[in-house]
Amino acid sequence: MPVKKYNPVTPGTRFRVGNTFAEITTSKPEKSLLAPLKKSGGRNNQGRRTARHRGGGHKRRYRIMDFKRDKYGMNASVLSIEYDPNRTAFIALVQYEDGEKKYIIAPNGLKVGAVIRSGDDAKPTVGNTMFLRDVPLGSNIHAIELTPGKGAVLARSAGTYGVLVGREGKYAIVKLPSGEARRILLTCRATIGSTSNPDHQLQVLGKAGRKRWLGRRPRTRGVAMNPVDHPMGGGEGKSSGGHPRSRNGQMAKGQKTRNPKKSSSRLIISKRKK
Repeated sequence: MPVKKYNPVTPGTRFRVGNTFAEITTSKPEKSLLAPLKKSGGRNNQGRRTARHRGGGHKRRYRIMDFKRDKYGMNASVLSIEYDPNRTAFIALVQYEDGEKKYIIAPNGLKVGAVIRSGDDAKPTVGNTMFLRDVPLGSNIHAIELTPGKGAVLARSAGTYGVLVGREGKYAIVKLPSGEARRILLTCRATIGSTSNPDHQLQVLGKAGRKRWLGRRPRTRGVAMNPVDHPMGGGEGKSSGGHPRSRNGQMAKGQKTRNPKKSSSRLIISKRKK
């Protein structure tokens, strides 16, 4: 997926790097798979702000996604590749042999007209969903389940994938996009290939206004605040602010925050890259 640079006809386009959306085949979503998406503006049920820098943004509708891919033994043909404002990867509209339409996360390289399948009889080709017990070792996989039948939770964002590196008893050993290697039950499912839109990280918004369109409000640096407002605030002139930390004092660089008593720690073989 290529990106494009803009001629600096305005200050906002001087540094802007945008997506060409060359893979997108239609601009209108499937109406039967749309749902309303309510905004909170960072407020809880009492109307108090609990998440900062949220609010505004363009109105969106949620695309109902099929993360389970549990229609076994039935082919589905790809009707379109679409943009989804709620996620970084593109989505694909597929239609099964019985006429049902569903949205899935589009794998990189999936084309309109391609036929995909899920289940025990699926082959290890891009877009097919298989149980980890059947996936060939060394394969790139995405949309990985953590709990059998619950649906994909790992490697769903743009350009991500895990690698199946081995099997050990009732577990598969998967290297995740973060660099962490962990055990996942062989009865969990995953989709072959990597997710679409791998050049998403190369985009440059170009101006503050585009961030506002995405629902993000301005953020004030901690070192620009007073000591009463932030642990890094205060000082004469441009002080560095001390140890990097959040507004509530949680260290920001290097301190381990994972609970060592977490039950799933026994499934982690090696931690993510530092």
